[in-house]
Amino acid sequence: MDSLESCMEMLSMDDDNKEERWIKHYSSNQKILLVGDGDFSFAVCLAEAFGSATNVVATSLYSEEMTRFKYSGAALNLLELEERGCTVMHEVNARNMNRDPLLTQKSFDRIVYNFPHAALKRSEANIRQIESHRRLVRSFFRSASDMLEENGEVHVTHKTTDPYSRWEIEKLAEEAGLFLVEKVRFRKSDYPGYENKRGSGPRADEYFPAGNCCTFKFGKSSP
Repeated sequence: MDSLESCMEMLSMDDDNKEERWIKHYSSNQKILLVGDGDFSFAVCLAEAFGSATNVVATSLYSEEMTRFKYSGAALNLLELEERGCTVMHEVNARNMNRDPLLTQKSFDRIVYNFPHAALKRSEANIRQIESHRRLVRSFFRSASDMLEENGEVHVTHKTTDPYSRWEIEKLAEEAGLFLVEKVRFRKSDYPGYENKRGSGPRADEYFPAGNCCTFKFGKSSP
């Protein structure tokens, strides 16, 4: 049995004595998949809030070696996640994660992608760059839809000002059969220790100002 199967089996066990803990939208009783978590600081934030991370699968696009190279805080974050029982997966592509051998046939209550972003080759306002971002998010939604529990939610945190609003997140979700449940303001201060990183290029380890942004929550049924 692989580590992911073990984690999911542990989570499914009936444990009436287990205290449910929350941080904002997320509960220790939910099966949570984090997509493109950069330096894994969001996963650590959840793990510390829950007291453990046996219910969390945290993924990165990069290999473990590259993750440690790109992000100065990654090594300590990975160590803490290991100690708290988190399942960490590297080289997971948001576009086709539903076909990853370790994720196939798995389902989640919450699938979370904070600040999705394709590699920046042009200005953010360039139509080709916007289309590149849209292709990424469209593929993510289609993949996530296959992995979502019937009453689960896909959460995407995204800037809401121009040119980011031109990504038309809600329309992309609808193409994958997902419908907006709620749209709430995102405050980084709600997630102690979380660092949103640029992720690519020579400034990959730098924090970027989130500005006005929201967490879009999508479900399989329209409200």
